[in-house]
Amino acid sequence: MTTKLANGLLLAVGAIWGLAFVAQQSAMDDMPAMLFIALRFFLAAAVVAPMAIYERARIADPDTAARSHHFVVLGIVFFLGMSTQQIGLLGTTVTNAGFLTTLYVVIVPVLLFVVCRQRQSVAVWMSAFVSLIGVYLLSGGDFSRITWGDWMVVLCAFCWAIHVILVGRFAKQTNRPVSLAAKQFFVCGCCGTIAHLVSESLGWTDSTFSVSMLLAVLPEIAYAGILAGGLGFTLQIVAQRHTSSSVAAILMGTESLFAAVFGAVFVGDRLTPAGYFGCALIFAAVITVELLPVKKFGMSQGPTVRQPRQD
Repeated sequence: MTTKLANGLLLAVGAIWGLAFVAQQSAMDDMPAMLFIALRFFLAAAVVAPMAIYERARIADPDTAARSHHFVVLGIVFFLGMSTQQIGLLGTTVTNAGFLTTLYVVIVPVLLFVVCRQRQSVAVWMSAFVSLIGVYLLSGGDFSRITWGDWMVVLCAFCWAIHVILVGRFAKQTNRPVSLAAKQFFVCGCCGTIAHLVSESLGWTDSTFSVSMLLAVLPEIAYAGILAGGLGFTLQIVAQRHTSSSVAAILMGTESLFAAVFGAVFVGDRLTPAGYFGCALIFAAVITVELLPVKKFGMSQGPTVRQPRQD
């Protein structure tokens, strides 16, 4: 797979996740958040499982057992990102949550630079901050006072940033990216089930599971589980094997742009002039990261091999 094809797939992932916001918002009216997360990702694991079995039969990967902890770590971080975002929405506005979640676009290159000592290209830094400004304008730029919910969503952004980095690393260490995705979904579903049972036993959740509840949110679970989960996150893992984590974060960050578009189509949301300008900036960020030369700066990653002159 070429880098451009991988980047195109990640842009498609942003569109899939953008529409998922509509499904998630609708589902939360009838089902507790942790239960929705559990059912959504158990379904995603079931959908991807046949492809993972086929992949295992075709591709030998003798080190899979030794890297089994990768699946657990990735699934837990994935669940933390999903759950902190949903809990944060209880204590903040949708506008604040949308902007603060997309902070992961900027957090990814910062973490790679500070923690992993990986230099980032000028194009990546420019695109990250232009994308951030675009999301700010897209959200309307009207923020209330910082609340505990805001801090939860900031924590969510850090979780997503860590997840993007871990996917970039783990996916390149395995020959079975679909298996990695399936096991990540299963771990996330287990975490969601445990969280729901705990919250129910402590009285934090009023409603209990029922067939009528399931039927009420079945379309939302189907989309969120099969397309946004099974297809979207599997494409993320497959595509991130062929591009950088920083570029992946920017491309997947366009989910806020597509969420605004699908919100206008299906829910009747309308953008302000500033919002449309924010859309233009996000697309400009995507184009920039594709076209500008990769000129890196920052901490050195080791000695540079000097090439002989061609006289």
